[in-house]
Amino acid sequence: MKNIYIVINEDRFFLSHRKEIALAAQKEGYNVTIVAKDTGRRKEIEDLGLTFIQLPINPTGTNLREEFKTFRFLYSLYKKNRPDIVHHVGLKNILWGGLAAKMTSINGVVNAISGLGILFNQEPLSLKAKLTLKVLKYSHNRKNLIAIFQNHEDEALFLNNHIINNEQIVFIKGSGVDLNLFNYTPEYPSDIIKIIFTARMVREKGVEILTEAAEILRSNYENKIEFWLCGGLSNNPSALSQDEMNNLCDGKYIKWLGFRSDIIELLKQSHIMVFPSYYREGLPKSIIDACAIGRPIITTNSVGCKDTVEEGYNGFLIPIKDSKALAEKIEILVKDKNLRQTMGFNSRQLAERDFSLDYVISKHLGIYNKLLNIPIS
Repeated sequence: MKNIYIVINEDRFFLSHRKEIALAAQKEGYNVTIVAKDTGRRKEIEDLGLTFIQLPINPTGTNLREEFKTFRFLYSLYKKNRPDIVHHVGLKNILWGGLAAKMTSINGVVNAISGLGILFNQEPLSLKAKLTLKVLKYSHNRKNLIAIFQNHEDEALFLNNHIINNEQIVFIKGSGVDLNLFNYTPEYPSDIIKIIFTARMVREKGVEILTEAAEILRSNYENKIEFWLCGGLSNNPSALSQDEMNNLCDGKYIKWLGFRSDIIELLKQSHIMVFPSYYREGLPKSIIDACAIGRPIITTNSVGCKDTVEEGYNGFLIPIKDSKALAEKIEILVKDKNLRQTMGFNSRQLAERDFSLDYVISKHLGIYNKLLNIPIS
């Protein structure tokens, strides 16, 4: 039986973004091990029949001692256990896991670039970003490596810096959405229009831009609309604190709902999805989930986000950090029920065309089989 290690920052991110891929690989006969930080959901993963290994990692940290500990752990793990394929998800795991895989001559490597975040969110690039690119160039210079990209800007960055070649690239738009679970749901009948935002409470995700837009609209719409901010706190350096969130949200017009496990039901009760991120996203799963449910989208014309919206078809694209533009687009959709419903239906069509989980799973199994030279039936 062939062994695949999926290396990902945290157990909860695996469960929300990669679980179905792992289970499909398991069904195909692979022995699948999840290597991740345990935030309390390890048992959920083991109950699926998957092996779990605790990863010593600070997903947002920059302490060199902690970083070396992560690299040394992966190096020792790969050297001892010799998995047939290692599948790294996220920049930090690609950086250290990719280096460890090259130094231990692991047969097959999959690197899933699921957004480059704050480090590559500025021009010119910082010294740290440039050094990261040099390490990536070294680790990717090998055979039997596939790099998965979710947007073409990240792909161009890797190509322009000669980290990869065209033969190593597979393009998959996001982590996929289960179109049966996230089924199309007509607009929820309500006198109050619910505007939903789902993400970690990090500044670059646009939390403060959203609350500024809400305040612009308050005088005319306080008893007609509600803003739902769904997501927990984060240890990201740019995360908002609980006190800051409580100051931004009044609990009635602007509601911070915290981490929720019932996102599907909340999306079905909502009317509009907003996502004013200026973080360097891969392809935001929160948006494609809302698309599948059938909600109009307002997001930024920035990396990753812009690939989820066709302007005027299933939503609107706005400039980054522009709360006024966000307020204007929200008001358009609040006033026009027919437009909301039309754009929501179009979102579902877009999800069926581009974001199907079945397609994403098929592509991943094809990658695994290719790396092991197994014919694809």
